[in-house]
Amino acid sequence: MRAVLTWRDKVEQCVYDLAFKPDGAQLIVAAGNRLLVYDTSDGTLLQPLKGHKDTVYCVAYAKDGKRFASGSADKSVIIWTSKLEGILKYTHNDSIQCVSYNPVTHQLASCSSSDIGLWSPEQKSVSKHKSSSKITCCSWTNDGQYLALGMFNGVVSIRNKNGEEKVKIERPGGSLSPIWSISWNPSREERNDILAVADWGQKLSFYQLSGKQIGKDHSLNFDPCCISYFTKGEYILLGGSDKQVSLFTKDGVRLGAVGEQASWVWTCKVKPDSNYVVVGCQDGTISFYQLIFSTVHGLYKDRYAYRDSMTDVIVQHLVTEQKVRIKCKELVKKIAIYKNRLAIQLPEKILIYELYSEDSLDMRYRVREKIAKKFECNLLVVCADHVILCQERRLQCLSFSGVKEREWQMESLIRYIKVIGGPPGREGLLVGLKNGQILKIFVDNLFAIVLLKQATAVRCLDMSASRNKLAVVDENDMCLVYDIHTKELLFQEPNANSVAWNTQCEDMLCFSGGGYLNIKASTFPVHQQKLQGFVVGYNGSKIFCLHVFSMSAVEVPQSAPMYQYLDRKMFREAYQIACLGVTDTDWRELAMEALEGLEFETAKKAFTRVQDLRYLELINSIEERKKRGETNNDLFLADVFSYQGKFHEAAKLYKKSGHEDLALDMYTELRMFEYAKDFLGSEDPKETKMLIAKQADWARNINEPKAAVEMYISAGEYCKAIEISGDHGWVDMLIDIARKLDKAEREPLLMCAHFFKKLDNPGYAAETYLKIGDLKSLVQLHVETQRWDEAFALGEKHPEFKDDIYVPYAQWLAENDRFEEAQKAFHKAGRQGEAVRVLEQLTHNAVVESRFSDAAYYYWMLSMQCLDIAQDPAQKEVMLGKFHHFQHLAELYHGYHTIHRYVEEPFSFHLPETLFNISRFLLHSLTKDTPLGISKVNTLFTLAKQSKALGAYKLARHAYDKLQGLQIPARFQKSIELGSLTIRSKPFHDSEELVPLCYRCSTNNPLLNNLGNVCINCRQPFVFSASSYEVLHLVEFYLEEGITDEEAVSLIDLEAPRLKRENKWQEITSNNAQTLRLDESMDSVGEDDPFTAKLSFEQGGSEFVPVVVSRSVLRSMSRRDVLIKRWPPPLQWQYFRSLLPDASITMCPSCFQMFHSEDYELLLLQHTCCPYCRRRVDDPSP
Repeated sequence: MRAVLTWRDKVEQCVYDLAFKPDGAQLIVAAGNRLLVYDTSDGTLLQPLKGHKDTVYCVAYAKDGKRFASGSADKSVIIWTSKLEGILKYTHNDSIQCVSYNPVTHQLASCSSSDIGLWSPEQKSVSKHKSSSKITCCSWTNDGQYLALGMFNGVVSIRNKNGEEKVKIERPGGSLSPIWSISWNPSREERNDILAVADWGQKLSFYQLSGKQIGKDHSLNFDPCCISYFTKGEYILLGGSDKQVSLFTKDGVRLGAVGEQASWVWTCKVKPDSNYVVVGCQDGTISFYQLIFSTVHGLYKDRYAYRDSMTDVIVQHLVTEQKVRIKCKELVKKIAIYKNRLAIQLPEKILIYELYSEDSLDMRYRVREKIAKKFECNLLVVCADHVILCQERRLQCLSFSGVKEREWQMESLIRYIKVIGGPPGREGLLVGLKNGQILKIFVDNLFAIVLLKQATAVRCLDMSASRNKLAVVDENDMCLVYDIHTKELLFQEPNANSVAWNTQCEDMLCFSGGGYLNIKASTFPVHQQKLQGFVVGYNGSKIFCLHVFSMSAVEVPQSAPMYQYLDRKMFREAYQIACLGVTDTDWRELAMEALEGLEFETAKKAFTRVQDLRYLELINSIEERKKRGETNNDLFLADVFSYQGKFHEAAKLYKKSGHEDLALDMYTELRMFEYAKDFLGSEDPKETKMLIAKQADWARNINEPKAAVEMYISAGEYCKAIEISGDHGWVDMLIDIARKLDKAEREPLLMCAHFFKKLDNPGYAAETYLKIGDLKSLVQLHVETQRWDEAFALGEKHPEFKDDIYVPYAQWLAENDRFEEAQKAFHKAGRQGEAVRVLEQLTHNAVVESRFSDAAYYYWMLSMQCLDIAQDPAQKEVMLGKFHHFQHLAELYHGYHTIHRYVEEPFSFHLPETLFNISRFLLHSLTKDTPLGISKVNTLFTLAKQSKALGAYKLARHAYDKLQGLQIPARFQKSIELGSLTIRSKPFHDSEELVPLCYRCSTNNPLLNNLGNVCINCRQPFVFSASSYEVLHLVEFYLEEGITDEEAVSLIDLEAPRLKRENKWQEITSNNAQTLRLDESMDSVGEDDPFTAKLSFEQGGSEFVPVVVSRSVLRSMSRRDVLIKRWPPPLQWQYFRSLLPDASITMCPSCFQMFHSEDYELLLLQHTCCPYCRRRVDDPSP
């Protein structure tokens, strides 16, 4: 630390106090009865202020810079503005000793010999508090809460801002040690408020706000008159009877003197936020000093040690930014660091520290040795086992125990010294002298080795990593680089103040100067960038730079020197530079340049660094090809250019090496079709078409389908064009393509048709199929689109497609629940098996769902299907059996439908006689197995109820008895039990009106017939009405052998002449009235009818004897009396003769069921179709 006088002035009166304006621009000086205002920059007196009538003892400036106050022996305090105008004046009872502004509230404390005054701008009056002793000094805490007062009787009183005493500190010396100056530490980093107290017991002490003393008293050896802290609280200034100002640390360690004066120093102050100090003396001298704190530091590689707060040493790891503080509690004079050693010179000793471990990141130091001697030296160097002291021309080598081992005397002043490494105890030193000599000294050797001598003085030195080159900065700011072995000057660069070699690269150094950092590689031009400070080290990509007091590690990309090597195609050297630290972009550039220079090893390393797998694969493939014997560098370079995107250069190289096909492949893969065409020229149209096709492929891949379609059409690739158009639903495009194509182009036309179908445009699909003549596909199209009319029309013209039309039609009908139509369609298509299966399924479903009318209808249809199949001689027997079985089931289900409705539904629409007849018919028919769905319980229950209602009590009792043996549903249980009981009260016989008559033998048959639905006498089967189930007056007859059905019909149609019978009706007209009378006199029936003669049979025969008629009998029959069931082959026709011709009977021409004509007509009106076979009235077919 040194003090440099900036300006000085002398006034006639004693200077008792000083105060700086907070911005440091002005200095207020209390001199005599005036205030003098100085410009701090050059010491110009700006203005003297007059207002006091006696000596001004104190002055203080408010922290906000708006006003200042002065106190005088005239007992008054004057408040002045920053514009140097007095605005307020108030008085005390005694002379004013000190004034101080609260740093927060700007309240002014003014202290006289007997009291304290507190004034603030808001108050009109001054509040005053008495004091027991004379107050000599005062100071506010940083937060403005407390005011410390120094008393003449050796007491420190700490009061709150209202003037009330909170803490009282009594000094050991009492009134013999008056407190002459106090000050609170302004630092905001301290945990506690710290009060510095200087008394005339020649002691400096420190106290906390609580009154507790910090540490011990520090002896001063003079009477202190003033104490002042630096703005941040790191240093203290003390002045007094020793006629100088001393600098102390905040802990009270004396660091040195600021300036010698001719008389006592009454006041000293520090300019805010600076290192400037002003001193006021007894003789009126005002001195303004600048304190210069020299940098005390040491550097070795990435460890930097420097002095902090004059008494501490901080060791900083420049890479990890870790710091460790070593507190020495004395002024640190010199620092040296080397490997794991640290040497610190204090005023009376040298401390040697070492690291706890060998870890390069360890930052813990411990004291190894102490050399308890006072040394004077300019430079300090530490080695593994020695300390080197440099004093002017002399170098001394001391062991850690303080023993001088060697001494070297130089020819000139030593300007620079540096340890350049070596074995422990044999390290080498590089020494630069003022006369330009540069020497190398080994600590174990008495003889210095002269490396070289230059004409100018040395300022800075460094040796390259391999110790082959030496860099020197001389006093002319010139950087000179020498070859150590040849002593040759390799190059020199101007504007240098320090230099450092890169420890990791032999050919790189950097030097600083003129605000720039200069990096030089080999003999290339210097690369410059802005940098403030001095270069002190260069390790890899880090440059260690000292700027003012701070050391920083600057990350410097080594791009510039790397590019300099690249320009000369020195790829390996460039790679070495890059390893020191360059950006990813630089690595990539190095990789590319090396690749283009076919330096694959370097390129591979660089691409590995940037993790570019693509280029690494390329290098690998080229190396593999080289191993296989390929040597064409043009081809390798072409591959490199194509990877780099230099496609035209690559194409030229491909052509040059005779691989035009590779150039074409490259262009087409990159979709650069126009370039490919240019490359081809007009050589081969086939190649051009191929290019267009590839271009279309690309357009398709990048989602440009329309362009792709047009290109495919140009290239003749119709299938691909059709596929894209179809996928995107462009019907218009497909139509254009289909119409352009020749009918011989079958495959693309079929694709067009396929997409027309898919896009729901069957018309265009049909047009396309017609164009190529594919009728089968056309039929399939009509079927798939369910355009049945067009399909049927096509089937009429081309019968070979009948199966292809009707089978899908039937399946479609079946899928749409139109099973009956489906069955007919299967039948029409000749698929009898499918027709039967559909009907069987329909029938089964109808029975399961209790739709017995539908079941009867389906069974009838099944029987007719079987009859149709029976025309095949191979299946005749089986199918005829099935026919009769299904006919029988149809009749059963048709009858049971009525019974089921009667039982299940709440209201019945049938006459009791009808229900009675049906239930009897069913019971007579169910002699063996009962078909699925038909309930005997329901049938007997109906019979029992209707028999009872119609008077057939015997039959009713029989039905109830039968029911007792069956499982009866719960809902019928009570009704049947009641009926069984009530029937017992009825007569045990049946009504004769209900007894059925056989029309062949005129026998009355019992209501319950064991033989079934045949006459018990003649065994003639009864013919029932399909609606009322009454026995019809019909008798079946058979033809004599040899008579065909056609002949029989023709004979019946002859209507042979008969004897004219007397008209039974007589017409009588009288008195304008016309009357018809039936003549009761009739001939006995059958006397002249040959058929009636045939009805006779042998009484009591158990076998049924059918009625067989001859030609003559047939000839005698009337056409209206005969009903013929005209069954299709292989069945014979059935012939029935009505024995009551006047009672009309109608037979359905489709199902051949018989009805009373009146019933049939009523049913037709109700259902518009036959109730049995559902043949519609308007259906002309039989």
